[in-house]
Amino acid sequence: MKLGSPVRRQHSRIEIIPLIDIMFFLLASFMMVSLQLDRTKNISVNLPPATAATHDFKPDMMSIAVDKSGGVWLEKKPLSLSELSLVLSNRFRADTNLPVYISGDRDTQHGAMVDVYEVVRNTGIQKVAFAVGGPEPRSQK
Repeated sequence: MKLGSPVRRQHSRIEIIPLIDIMFFLLASFMMVSLQLDRTKNISVNLPPATAATHDFKPDMMSIAVDKSGGVWLEKKPLSLSELSLVLSNRFRADTNLPVYISGDRDTQHGAMVDVYEVVRNTGIQKVAFAVGGPEPRSQK
């Protein structure tokens, strides 16, 4: 024989709506933080100024830098123009939609930048961009 208890038994419930809210907040926070990251694998160069410069860094983008002396760097490794051509042609065969990002020091000779640009274009790469810095602060006279 079963006797009923005078205290009413309540069933426990797990509320998942607050959990879903927390997960959406974490997802949105992660997305906002990841958009603020600048990922470059290159040496620091003194960029020339420009008024309409935007950052367009992608993980599959090749970053080439040219220093003051005309030395060519690919992802913090110095290369000659022939080595650069070989590396670019190998990467271009793997991905025909390969973007290349060229940055040069403010004091780099124009001819060194043109040489790098010619190597990039001779490999067949069509997507080429140049890095520029923000406007220089004007000196008070």
